[in-house]
Amino acid sequence: MTGQRLKTLELVGIDKSFQDVHANRDVNLRIGSGDILGLLGENGAGKTTLMNILYGMYQPDAGEIRLNGNPVRIRTPKDSMALGIGMVHQHFMLVQNHTVAENVALSGSERGFIFPAKKIRRKLEDFSSKYGLTVDPDKYIWQLSAGEQQRVEIVKAMLKEADLLILDEPTSVLTPQETGELFSVLRRMSEEGHAVILISHKLEEIIQICDRAVVLRKGSVVGETDIASVNKRDLARMMVGREVIFNFEKEELAPGKPVLDIRELSVRNDRGMEAVKKMSFTVHRHEIFGIAGVSGNGQKELIEAITGLRKIDSGEVIVGDRDISNGNARSASNFGITHVPEERMRYGIVPNLFVVDNSVLKRHHRHPFAKSIFLNYRNIKDHAQNLVGEFNIDTPSINTAVKNLSGGNIQKLILGREISSQHELLVAAHPTYGLDVGATEFIRNHLLDRRKAGGGVLLVSEDLEEIYELADRIAVVFDGEIMGIKRPEDLPIEEVGLMMAGSLRV
Repeated sequence: MTGQRLKTLELVGIDKSFQDVHANRDVNLRIGSGDILGLLGENGAGKTTLMNILYGMYQPDAGEIRLNGNPVRIRTPKDSMALGIGMVHQHFMLVQNHTVAENVALSGSERGFIFPAKKIRRKLEDFSSKYGLTVDPDKYIWQLSAGEQQRVEIVKAMLKEADLLILDEPTSVLTPQETGELFSVLRRMSEEGHAVILISHKLEEIIQICDRAVVLRKGSVVGETDIASVNKRDLARMMVGREVIFNFEKEELAPGKPVLDIRELSVRNDRGMEAVKKMSFTVHRHEIFGIAGVSGNGQKELIEAITGLRKIDSGEVIVGDRDISNGNARSASNFGITHVPEERMRYGIVPNLFVVDNSVLKRHHRHPFAKSIFLNYRNIKDHAQNLVGEFNIDTPSINTAVKNLSGGNIQKLILGREISSQHELLVAAHPTYGLDVGATEFIRNHLLDRRKAGGGVLLVSEDLEEIYELADRIAVVFDGEIMGIKRPEDLPIEEVGLMMAGSLRV
């Protein structure tokens, strides 16, 4: 520590560019002791870049950072920590095969020639009593839930005497109960004089926990407001510059014939442990079947088994009237499955190829894009242009490398490509994860359009708002098992939280 506690921290005239991309433009931001500040913006608005500058990951091209009115230079995260700034990243920085105490020690929060086990335990006990951050120092990280792992990350930052805590999408992997516990901790920290910057796309949470909000658009601050004076629609309008629809019109449709029948399915994970345990459910035409649960409870292995990316141990995957169990990804596509993957950069696109090439992945060998061994480039280009127009993909041209697009536009490209094939079953894994409200609205509307057109949609999401808005039926999973299947109107949110934690089966 520098010896001075944080009273005010200011970013003044911050500018940052990456080659031709202007990530931050003359950004001014101020936070004081005890403040909880929401940082909002569309994908690519510059939020992460700005926080990386504050945390010492990037250096600004112009502007300065002031602590208590005095300019400071933050060259590295070590400098940031020394100034009392801590950050909990969206993806936790924990060593899975080490204990909680070992992870705290490795973070440098507690140093000593001999492993400071007693000191760490005492600190953890103090935090448990003060903030309700209960963590077992002897448990291995892989044994902890997502909420418990997040507590460890917060403890690591607070043991470094963080006066300002930056949280990046902190509730994306939490149950409703864990989110409530986190917010209680943040409120207590605020009362103790700590400042918090919260990056989130969940506007309800910003309204619930924050005192103020700063909105970025295309790298610039376009608004700052007290939360007490705005609602969710106001914040969304500030973010995207237009009205955003939050209440989607989902007309009542009678379910049609089954398009997917999962029968007693069991699948192992990469460690050879059973991740999906005798799971059974059916998805029909004109239906969105939602699967809710905290990440790591078998959803990934289930999707990979259905889409031909993972072998199954036992059970059946029936698409239409055909058993496609233990087929490959091409056969799954040929037999009527389209897939919007969770890891869009790894499984959804080829980053170095152009938009035009990615627009026909999995279909490039079929009519009308190919005849025999020859590609029909005119049809491929026409198809790509149609997708760009229909799905509002913001790209300089169809000959732009996909890796240069924002996350929201990559997701629109994948969704457009998969929906345009007109297959009966669409498997959508976390389709709006990490996307801003504008892109989220767009993608959710297209999922409803697919349902209306007669397709069946298997929607896997950790966003309960999304599940409740879109799904006709909801299955809640825990530890590879379905804890219950109900219509959303018959499933109170409190029950979902208990089911997601394995405490209730209905």
